[in-house]
Amino acid sequence: MKRLRKERGWSQEALADEAGLDRTYISGIERVVKNPTVSVVERVAVALGCTSGELLD
Repeated sequence: MKRLRKERGWSQEALADEAGLDRTYISGIERVVKNPTVSVVERVAVALGCTSGELLD
């Protein structure tokens, strides 16, 4: 997720806004402190313009 976010030049806040999530939640996912639900993974994938599978690779 972090790689895809950085490839787009987005901050954590920008991704959070696009996915309708809190920036601290995005940070927690990237630091592997939070375990996102399937629906959150899908929201982030849609925001990044990729599939859930690509996001989880």
